[in-house]
Amino acid sequence: MFGFNRKRETIYMPVDGNVIELKEVSDPVFAQKMMGDGFAIIPTNDPVYSPVNGNVVSIFPTKHAIILKTTNGVDVLIHIGIDTVTLEGEGFDSRIKEGQNVTIGDCLTLVDREYLKMKGKNDTIIIVFPEHDGDIQVEKTGKYPQGEIIGSIK
Repeated sequence: MFGFNRKRETIYMPVDGNVIELKEVSDPVFAQKMMGDGFAIIPTNDPVYSPVNGNVVSIFPTKHAIILKTTNGVDVLIHIGIDTVTLEGEGFDSRIKEGQNVTIGDCLTLVDREYLKMKGKNDTIIIVFPEHDGDIQVEKTGKYPQGEIIGSIK
């Protein structure tokens, strides 16, 4: 129960795009890993899909962030855009509900990237594992399609 026997889980690309390291993100809170370790993606399309199997723990009222809990109990924060909280939900069309189980590839939300750009917001998607002290491996950076394996977590 303390994670000693926790199995490694695969992490999949939640969107088509370019995987970058957190230190490259323009938000210092994420770049300095204050919210946890992880990676970021510069997206090239609008739907955001689940990168893991799990449960929807929380959808922020502003719809710009989602917390999933994997089947092995690891929290995954999916934060869409930089400073998009100020949009108060505009530009986001959530396709899930809190408490819902999701599988890899289920659509979580649609993001109107053109709207974000019109409002001067960066559309980078940040995926971090808050309060996780286990082993996170992001095996690749560069351009990949949604559904591609990009790493694992234990």
